[in-house]
Amino acid sequence: MSLIEIERRGRIAVLTLNRPDRLNALPDLDDGEAFAGACDAINSDPQISVAILTGAGRAFSAGGDLKAMAGRSALFEGSGAAIRERYRRVVHRIVRSLYGLEVPLIAAVNGPAMGLGCDIAGLADIRLASSEAVFGVPFIKLGLIPGDGGAWLLPRNVGYARAAEMLFTGNSIDAETALAWGLVNRVVAPGVLMDETVKLAEEIAGQPPQALRMGKALLRQGRDASFDQLLEMSAAVQALAHLTNDHLEGVQAVIEKRPGAFNGN
Repeated sequence: MSLIEIERRGRIAVLTLNRPDRLNALPDLDDGEAFAGACDAINSDPQISVAILTGAGRAFSAGGDLKAMAGRSALFEGSGAAIRERYRRVVHRIVRSLYGLEVPLIAAVNGPAMGLGCDIAGLADIRLASSEAVFGVPFIKLGLIPGDGGAWLLPRNVGYARAAEMLFTGNSIDAETALAWGLVNRVVAPGVLMDETVKLAEEIAGQPPQALRMGKALLRQGRDASFDQLLEMSAAVQALAHLTNDHLEGVQAVIEKRPGAFNGN
């Protein structure tokens, strides 16, 4: 069974973590390849404008496999150098693939999102959560630290002090707390999570495809670039955007007071 099940809905790609019998635990040794393949396929397809990531069953992802940790097998087998290399080639490939996704990514967090599961949800641009969702980074309780880049990501999502509380206590937060802390955009009833997520994705997918990818790239660059650097990048990207047919269509649609019909040209 493939880890990631991909469904196309027009210009939307729905990625489902399909390991429900193990609460979508991550990662097995071939999971880096699975994420890389799915993200590369989306990036190379101009007909995809937005992606959704969710989990099958009752969990988004419970994170690491505790049995493998206890047995020091699979990802955790061998010397420190061997484990480090597997983190780089498996875990880091997962998070680099998601971070490098060129289209907007929405996480539909349907249940527990723990450890790596919490951090991959945090890599999404927009997060919708079921009221049954729970978020946590309990690495410290296992005598570990976030090996997936979470120490860089979580403070950017919830602020340093709240990230420190989550990391240093290992305690989880419920969906409403995640909403108050800015970790998720909204909380909805479990039965309507995917409907609400698809509705939002459809609204985004109706926008000019090239401008969507350009806009996401600038938002990501803006996290670390200086204001002057971002202004220079914005001018260069905007010049390209002005030359697209979708730009002219958008202007004409506003003048004519009608929805735009964008095709990515």
